[in-house]
Amino acid sequence: MDLTPPTLTGKFVTLEPIDERHAPDLFAAMQDEEVCRYLAWPPPVKVEETVALIREARELMARGQSIVLAQIWNATGHAIGSTRLLDLRPADRQVEIGSTFLARDYWRTPANTESKLLFLSYCFEKLGCVRVALKTDGRNVRSQEAIARLGAVREGVLRKHMNVRGYQRDTVYFSILAEEWPAVRGRLQARLAGGALTSGR
Repeated sequence: MDLTPPTLTGKFVTLEPIDERHAPDLFAAMQDEEVCRYLAWPPPVKVEETVALIREARELMARGQSIVLAQIWNATGHAIGSTRLLDLRPADRQVEIGSTFLARDYWRTPANTESKLLFLSYCFEKLGCVRVALKTDGRNVRSQEAIARLGAVREGVLRKHMNVRGYQRDTVYFSILAEEWPAVRGRLQARLAGGALTSGR
């Protein structure tokens, strides 16, 4: 499993390895509390804190522990969010997509749908995954609905699973298997072709 961070380009968005030049745009996106309500970190209060988060992400990538990509809106070249691969398990051919956030202005645009199509295509068709997991905070109903619309199967709930910013959260797990991927891919492609608007979270 080649874990070199990729650049993935679509019609509306490009996913590229995160670096410090993305900090101003991502800092601006995270000033909206709703954007990062369920993330592991609080909203940064200055751009330097965003730079520090990006440096931590790049260190994880250098150690082969994660792949962290900025979401770029092609029409403007601005970073509008971030997403990553976690829990990399090459021996089991499994990864997890998570820690995703998207600027509120792009919640009801093709950005999230195309980002998921690009990232899932990479996981199944480049990395050769047999299973891709997606998990979310039990309180984050919008995220659960968006994951379910992908065609992911809800596997269950891990109760009191993680302490996130002082809250002991339940975690809802979903997954997509390799044999399910063609149907999921077709659904995402149809939504993009039809101009369907979907939640960005």
